[in-house]
Amino acid sequence: MNNKVFAIKKITLSSTAVSIIWEDNKKSLFHFLWLRDNCPTSFHPDTRMRIFNILSVSKDIYPMKIKKEYNRLIIHWSENNHISKYDLKWLRNHCYTNKNSQSTVSKKIFWKNNLKSKLSLISFNYEKIIKYEKNFIQWLELLTSYGVTIIKQSPTTTNSGFKILKKIGTYRETFFGTPFEVANIPKPNNQAYTSDALSNHTDLPYYEYVPGYQFLHCLKNNAKGGNSTIVDGFSVANYLKKNEKEIFNILTNTEVKFKDNDYTQKSLRIFYSPIIKLNLQKNFDEIRINLGAMATLDIKSNKMKRFYEAYRFFYSLLHNKKYLVEFRLKKGDLLCFDNRRILHGRASFNPHSGNRHLQGYYIEREEIYSKLNYLKKILI
Repeated sequence: MNNKVFAIKKITLSSTAVSIIWEDNKKSLFHFLWLRDNCPTSFHPDTRMRIFNILSVSKDIYPMKIKKEYNRLIIHWSENNHISKYDLKWLRNHCYTNKNSQSTVSKKIFWKNNLKSKLSLISFNYEKIIKYEKNFIQWLELLTSYGVTIIKQSPTTTNSGFKILKKIGTYRETFFGTPFEVANIPKPNNQAYTSDALSNHTDLPYYEYVPGYQFLHCLKNNAKGGNSTIVDGFSVANYLKKNEKEIFNILTNTEVKFKDNDYTQKSLRIFYSPIIKLNLQKNFDEIRINLGAMATLDIKSNKMKRFYEAYRFFYSLLHNKKYLVEFRLKKGDLLCFDNRRILHGRASFNPHSGNRHLQGYYIEREEIYSKLNYLKKILI
């Protein structure tokens, strides 16, 4: 990077902040309390956690003296005879003036059924991901931008999916166990454990904090039928946001009841949430939708009719060929997707024609984002 980025042209003080004009003419404003709070001495040298107590100084603290010295900014504070020494590169990289002037547009790539012809774009070789950091980073980047990838030629021994999860971080445990077995079983406690078709859905919407990413590892798949489907819930929601504003507002502002009816459990999980959830920046945060886990709704009577119309419209789009990608999981395929964005489903299969056995794992979004931050040395 150009050295001008980290070189200071001019320093001025106001009553509350230090203003810096850099040699590339960019401007930064650093408020006094922010600077004191982020003095290098504010952090423990080993734990790297902040040890400075903001209440140990007054709200009126100010620089008595400030100067530039080589690649550092030195401030003599008005309280406690304290001197702070800031690395100029660190200051510029943590400039919140520039950061907050940048667009907050999401880096996620929305997709429709055209992804089916580009499955090679989101497909990766297992051994390369395991062995080479470059391939590992590329996989994580596409997983977070597209929300879905397929790892090919992975081992098909029982529990072998753990290796790639542990390369990322800590996996998420649920009452289904880890891994959970996706196979046709007698007296099933979940619709996934039948040979029936599964409508497109997100998993475990009755949890307050829904598991972030899901990995489905195909160990066997020689039964007739059972093709997998995926849909980008954010892409469909984005269509509503642009073209069906009333429906979009209903689905983002109406809390619906989700319920777990698992007969093997000695607990009853119930949670209320909008089907489409936005974050504070009004970007998409999650989709919660699961036909089997929808409880008997108790929305206000004057809103019920409009909600069902909106819900039905959204659900129809989530199964529309315009958005749907259908494919067959092969032995050794590991389907990885954002469970709070990507809906998944399957066609019915004939359990007497062969075996279809998948193992499933969950891992949180923050585990994947944190690993990417670490590998790419992202400044937080």
